[in-house]
Amino acid sequence: MDDTTTAAVLDGYAAGLLAIGQAEGGGEALANELFAIGRAIDRSEELRDAITNIQIPVERKQNLLADVLAGRASSMSIALVNMLVGAGKARDVTEIGRRMIEKAALSQELTVAEVRSAIELDAATIGRLEAKLAAATGKRIKANVIVDPSVVGGLVAKVGDTVFDGSVRSRLQELREAWA
Repeated sequence: MDDTTTAAVLDGYAAGLLAIGQAEGGGEALANELFAIGRAIDRSEELRDAITNIQIPVERKQNLLADVLAGRASSMSIALVNMLVGAGKARDVTEIGRRMIEKAALSQELTVAEVRSAIELDAATIGRLEAKLAAATGKRIKANVIVDPSVVGGLVAKVGDTVFDGSVRSRLQELREAWA
């Protein structure tokens, strides 16, 4: 499949799963949870290899995911991830979740800001961050926070093509350049 076809397929899955979530009364929450599950799969090489291995039966992959996600994810999210695994889209869970978040935001006329932080952010902090990004961009913002230990400290936010880098790494680089 070429990139355009792949993008269209992933958009189709995202739209369909978001519609299911909205019908159940929690489209945005489902999108966030699928994205988080995808990130967890991406971070675990062992889990990722197991659920993408074509030699392992789909039922066994689904049972593994159900065991790993039990008590950590909603039954709806587990069912939808299992559906994606059954459809051969295990590698795409993160991307489908990301596209669902974008579609949910667009339906509310919001712009998604991808925010990378070394630590989990609480709801109040996310709210303040969304307000500051909205003031800086002139857009209504929905922050999609990704915990990324490589950020070390501070935050890196991307809104469209604009990057706001408030990380410790970038501040140290600015100091180095100022002293050079």
